[in-house]
Amino acid sequence: MIRLSPQLRAAIQRTVLPLLILVSAAIIVLGKADRMLFDSLRTATADSLAPALETLSRPIGAVDGVVDRIRGFIGTYEENRRLTRENERLLRWQQTALDLATENRKLRGLVKAVPQQAVSYVTAEVIANSGGAYVRTVMVDAGSDQRVARGEAAITGEGLVGRLTEVGTRAARVLLITDLNSRIPVVIDGAHANAVLAGDNSERPRLIYLSPSDAAKVGDRVVTSGDGGVFPPGLPVGVVASIEGGVPRVEPFVELSQLSYVMIVDYGLANALPMPVPFAPRAAARVRLGPGNAAVR
Repeated sequence: MIRLSPQLRAAIQRTVLPLLILVSAAIIVLGKADRMLFDSLRTATADSLAPALETLSRPIGAVDGVVDRIRGFIGTYEENRRLTRENERLLRWQQTALDLATENRKLRGLVKAVPQQAVSYVTAEVIANSGGAYVRTVMVDAGSDQRVARGEAAITGEGLVGRLTEVGTRAARVLLITDLNSRIPVVIDGAHANAVLAGDNSERPRLIYLSPSDAAKVGDRVVTSGDGGVFPPGLPVGVVASIEGGVPRVEPFVELSQLSYVMIVDYGLANALPMPVPFAPRAAARVRLGPGNAAVR
């Protein structure tokens, strides 16, 4: 390693700056004097470096293309997720709208069921269906808090559903006209004959106590007669759909298996029903011992 003396190093430092200034001034003067020379030199330099620059630009362009494609994939994925969420939200709104439309249609059906001779009425929703092989009842969300009482009629816009048999404070049980325990006095419009609509837990209750001279025909309309004081006359019940073994079967106007809302109507006739007998448990017999330790009651 060559060591310079302090004097020589100081001389070089003093000479370098003026030399650089002189070279810069010379370049400027030459550039002004012969512009074509510098343009030719710059063009020749660019031509000589062009292949190298082109070679270097290819991988850079490929990387840029890959990055652009990755960005496109990410953007597409995010857009797909957004559209999926939007579609799920719209499907929920669509289902809500369909449910509301169905409920609105059913409630509109009750509008035409508003009875003229009723003392009062309450619209109730069916909250449980006890349909089975041995019972035909439904539970509704109306009770004594809504001032409904045992024996009141349950109807829809199509016709009679049944009557209330059990009433709590916030719920009540409706005995359907198809239940085995249901007996409703009716009139057959076509034959102008009285009969009793008797449920037997089937989809089509029977007409009983119908005299042979008052034969019913398929298609005859059946309405309540008002006899017995439980239902007023004229409530639509159903139509004679078949005659099996000489016994007419009635197809109810109301689709009882698809009940959603009913109207509980007080016609002022509920007092005609006998009150249920309260349960009175038997008192346990007192046992005492007789002579010979025999039990004596």
